[in-house]
Amino acid sequence: MVTERSRRALLRSGTAAALAGAGFLTPACAPPPGHGPDGRRTAPAPGPAGHRMPAEWRRHARTYMAWPPSDSPWRDDVPAVRRDVARIARAVAEYEPVTLLAAPGDVARAARACGASVEVVPVAVDDLWMRDTGPTFVTGKDGALAGVDFHFNGWGGKQEHRRDGRVARRLLAREHVTRTDAPITAEGGSLETDGAGTLLVTESSLVNPNRNPGRSRADVEAALRELLGVDKVIWLKGVRGEDITDCHVDALARFAAPGVVVLGRPASGSGPDVWTRVHAQARTVLESATDARGRRLEIVELPEPEPAGLGRRGPEFLSSYVNYYVVNDAVILPRFGDRRADDRAASIVRDLHPGRTVVQVGIDMLAEGGGGIHCATQQRPVAG
Repeated sequence: MVTERSRRALLRSGTAAALAGAGFLTPACAPPPGHGPDGRRTAPAPGPAGHRMPAEWRRHARTYMAWPPSDSPWRDDVPAVRRDVARIARAVAEYEPVTLLAAPGDVARAARACGASVEVVPVAVDDLWMRDTGPTFVTGKDGALAGVDFHFNGWGGKQEHRRDGRVARRLLAREHVTRTDAPITAEGGSLETDGAGTLLVTESSLVNPNRNPGRSRADVEAALRELLGVDKVIWLKGVRGEDITDCHVDALARFAAPGVVVLGRPASGSGPDVWTRVHAQARTVLESATDARGRRLEIVELPEPEPAGLGRRGPEFLSSYVNYYVVNDAVILPRFGDRRADDRAASIVRDLHPGRTVVQVGIDMLAEGGGGIHCATQQRPVAG
């Protein structure tokens, strides 16, 4: 069972404070590279003309992932979480190319674990959460592709990120993709789009002094509109300080199609607690929201498994089916071991994404660490 390695428990364990005191963490309020003391970008970095962040269900050129190194926060659980990463990589590689980043000394080991269908490249990382450390890709009307570097800062200085803070820049340079320098700090897990002009986010993970000190919600929204080519931003409240991400949207609510949102629903025996309140607030907002085209949203709830059906799990186990990943012709969905709940989730997701095969993958250790399949992957869309 994961304790201090959990992305929620890290806040309570004092690990982040200890790392900061030892000089291993960049201060959360320090300006990212290319920015002045006030945190504002010192030089413009435009994306491709007519750029937009595509929906995840658009065709992918490949998926990027990362191999947790031996000195990662997983410590003794590194072998187990590597097995989860390898299972995800193999599942995705059945449908599209996969590139896995790994420390130079880990390349051969990662290649053996993931199989010949997965490309492993030597790029040093601190952890496996590629959704947050990697670039967020946008495409232009002229077929151009760019990657937005949101200057990962360890979720507001909560985790060591000397390597992960450079992953987006290094990956884009390696892949010869134009880098867009963001004037704000964010993570990919905090951004959910329908690809048609609407963005879904949580305020707690973006309008937060540990990422964007001195920035108002209007400031952050203006930057997101410019960077991602969106016309409307729907803000969910989220919650600060209860997990390391400050409540990323990708474990709470996702677009399944333009005008359709799938919302994670806590298990029937849950709460009332902070997470049931987060769900209730999100549902209230979504019920009254409209998208960029003025449509009311259809909300489909995706129930989490009952704790009794999961067996012995740690208190930070993330049993979110919503944190699935859409790939070419398939959906990679977590399997938690509650057969009834797993089957129900697969049926709902199959209806939400018709024509795609639903592939369920066990991720026990990954979930014990407070993350999921979506957190561990980042898509590169087909340009144009």
